[in-house]
Amino acid sequence: MPDKCLLIVLDGLGDRSHEVLDWQTPLQAAYTPHLDRLAQNGANGLYHAGSLGEALPSETAHFAMFGYDREDFPGRGPLEALGAGVDLARNEVAILAHFAALEERDGCLALVRDVPRADEEEVAELIRAVCMWEQDGIHIRYVPVKGVFGVLVLSGEVSSDITDTGPMRHGRFLPDVLPLVSNHSRRAGADGTDGTGGTGSEEVRARNTACMLRAYLLHAWRTLREHPVNVRRETAGLPPITGLVTQRAGRLRPIQPFSRRFGLRGLSIASGAVFRGLTRYLGMAWQAPRDTGNLEADFGQDLASVWELFHRYVLIHLHTKAPDEAAHAKDPLLKKTVIEALDRALGTLEQRVHDDPDLLVVVTSDHSTPSSGNMVHSGEPVPLLMHGAGVRRDLVRHFDEIHAAQGCLGSVRGTELIRLILNYLDMARLEGVRDTPEDCLFWPGDYQPLRIDDPDTDVFQGP
Repeated sequence: MPDKCLLIVLDGLGDRSHEVLDWQTPLQAAYTPHLDRLAQNGANGLYHAGSLGEALPSETAHFAMFGYDREDFPGRGPLEALGAGVDLARNEVAILAHFAALEERDGCLALVRDVPRADEEEVAELIRAVCMWEQDGIHIRYVPVKGVFGVLVLSGEVSSDITDTGPMRHGRFLPDVLPLVSNHSRRAGADGTDGTGGTGSEEVRARNTACMLRAYLLHAWRTLREHPVNVRRETAGLPPITGLVTQRAGRLRPIQPFSRRFGLRGLSIASGAVFRGLTRYLGMAWQAPRDTGNLEADFGQDLASVWELFHRYVLIHLHTKAPDEAAHAKDPLLKKTVIEALDRALGTLEQRVHDDPDLLVVVTSDHSTPSSGNMVHSGEPVPLLMHGAGVRRDLVRHFDEIHAAQGCLGSVRGTELIRLILNYLDMARLEGVRDTPEDCLFWPGDYQPLRIDDPDTDVFQGP
């Protein structure tokens, strides 16, 4: 049976049918002989990291793919902060933030352009103008991540239970910053009281945090609209960068490290601060993928490199953002071309798979990304294949969203993916077995041997 796993995640691979592709998805329409051969010699199914119809971002989907429950998810803000090298305290809140072109309309702020282009010098000047804010014991600092993107770190008596201000569509008003309605508040009633005449402390922190963040964002708007950078941009015919929008607040939570939970030394080869942060949070290793601009060559080289890495790691997660980026361009034909390039790169894997009986190959995606329409991501499931010694072989002959539904894996959800991987690595724990005091999902656990010469052992003398 296999003793190592290569988990290949083709980000945003799933899609919808498109007229330009004769009502097929880009994956259906693509020529993918290498993916098809893996599917023919393995087990197939459909995967969704959450619930059917639920549109997930990559970080939430990967959190489930790596075996963790939604209630333990810290939020994307903290993951981006960790990926940017920020050491967050447990009581700090981190929020995604990026510069945007805003305008005043009917006494409100509206989004003109969500991610305006700006050079490094311009961004640096804008950051210096709004990098710090403090009011009523709440401190806000801006941490740059990449380009116009960054993270706001909030310190003091703060809460992550606040709404976003990024509408994600041009021309729309920015949502106000408001505290989330908690289950406690729903039970207590519309007045927010807790039944004793007061309010819960988290609700108070959320209201104060929303108030202070609103004040900061308005300060950024008033400061940036008159900034010399924008005077120069308007002279050059460029849209002014007049504010910040925010999303996905969160804070760190205690969590069991990946290796202790699953018994796997894990490595992620993935680009972006969010994956650096996620792997740091879970205690996995991280490595940047090749990025020369030649997708097929880069992905092929990354595939070729994993064999020497298996000397140190049991599970290697190899991720490419290319299908997702093509889908965000709302171009089904481009996405089809990208999928075909990745398949050609996967051709270099075939002989290795055939010659290595100890390797389990898993190919799937984190979510569907539609190549048309207004949605960022969509809620359809994605194809999943597993290939290796002992893996059942079904009758599926093509790797796509439709044929995969006929496979023997059926419908796989959430954390079931990592459980299936443990199963095919002969590491799945028999339910009820307890060889370690700490809960884990693999067997045998990293248990303490029973010693016969332990002087601290209490000897049972009987009644």
